[in-house]
Amino acid sequence: MTHPTLTRLRIASGVYEAAVTGPPPDGPPPEIEVVHAGRALPDVALAPAGGGWTLRAALPAACIDEGVQGVVVRDRASGDTLDSFAVAAGAPLNEDLRSEIAMLRAELDLLKTAFRRHCRAAGGG
Repeated sequence: MTHPTLTRLRIASGVYEAAVTGPPPDGPPPEIEVVHAGRALPDVALAPAGGGWTLRAALPAACIDEGVQGVVVRDRASGDTLDSFAVAAGAPLNEDLRSEIAMLRAELDLLKTAFRRHCRAAGGG
C-alpha cells in the first residue's frame, strides 16, 4: 500500500483541512487520525478530491485552552506523523509574547546604537 502524503491547506472556522495524496481515490481511504492530548478527534472526514483525498477535521473546544495545545495528524497504519500544529491562547501566551517583544526591543536598541556608532565612524564625525 502507498503511504499517504499530506499537504496542509488551511485552518479556518475551527476546521483543519489538508490534501492527501498517495492512495488512489477509487480505493479504500487512507487511515488517518488527528490526535489531541493523546486522543483521536471524533469529527474527521476524508473525501475523494482531484486524484487524492481531502481531509477535514473539526477542532473541538478542548483544543482552545490556556497555553499551547498540540495537535498531530498521523497515518494510523504506520504511525508516521504527517503534520502537526499548535493552537495557542490565554494569559500564559500573553506573558510569553510580552517578554519576547521586550527582548526584541532590547536587541533592536543595541543594533540601533551600533549602527549609529558605525555611521559616525564612517562619516568621520
